[in-house]
Amino acid sequence: MAIEAIPLSKHIGAEIRGVDLTKPWDEATKKKVYGFWLDHLVLLFRGQELTQEQFVASTGNFGRLAKLIRPAEFRPPGYSRLLDNIMLISNIRENGIPIGALPDGEMWFHHDMLHVEMPHKGTCLYSVEVPSHGGNTLFANGYRAYETMPKDLRDKLEGKRAFHSYNLGELKRGDGKGVPHVKQASHPMFRTHEETGRKAVYFNRLMTARIEGMDPEEGDKLLAAAFDHSENPEWVYEHVWRPHDLLLWDNRCSMHARTDFPEGERRLMLRTTIEGDVRPT
Repeated sequence: MAIEAIPLSKHIGAEIRGVDLTKPWDEATKKKVYGFWLDHLVLLFRGQELTQEQFVASTGNFGRLAKLIRPAEFRPPGYSRLLDNIMLISNIRENGIPIGALPDGEMWFHHDMLHVEMPHKGTCLYSVEVPSHGGNTLFANGYRAYETMPKDLRDKLEGKRAFHSYNLGELKRGDGKGVPHVKQASHPMFRTHEETGRKAVYFNRLMTARIEGMDPEEGDKLLAAAFDHSENPEWVYEHVWRPHDLLLWDNRCSMHARTDFPEGERRLMLRTTIEGDVRPT
């Protein structure tokens, strides 16, 4: 069966058909699917019933796996032994404590690991249990946001760097000076993708605290306009999860967000990330 990439929306995302994630890929398959990833930013593989080992191997087709940042303290049935590179994203609780990270509610648009000096280049998310509705993941095309940004706004941001924090609320309570135990990093506001050579927006509403070297009031106004533009629904794809979906996205040129979902319904996802190769420029 030929490998196909079926677009999920006009500007971002493609469903990959004709590949089996339960089996090793030859080099020709890796090259072809990797090319689809660079073209479409987000790849969807449906109906893939994977073991933990197969999930990790699938991520490894796209680069070197990153180390787990926040291991979960508990495991659901069938996950008593969780592989080192896998993070649980779940609202399931044992004794009132979530077994995984990011358990509840919606999340604003963001790039994974933007708050570290060497951000991860890609993320894989695999669905095990999904609620009856909600918990959807939205993806925004950062290339499109850069290329269509009004010239006056883009000119003011070109060449600037922004400061990002994992916990923006805690940073702001520190009067914008930074909090030592919170992970923080500074990056260019427009990132040149090292493999495609294209520029994309590289800031987001969830983590970006301020524009470096700019008056805070002016910077906040520019950021508000830039956030609104970068989240334009025209270049956003909303993914409605089914069990055994695997999604891979490029953090260098896309943002993602999550919609809310019913509090009493279980959601269990497995997450891996791919280490970055170069510092953002």
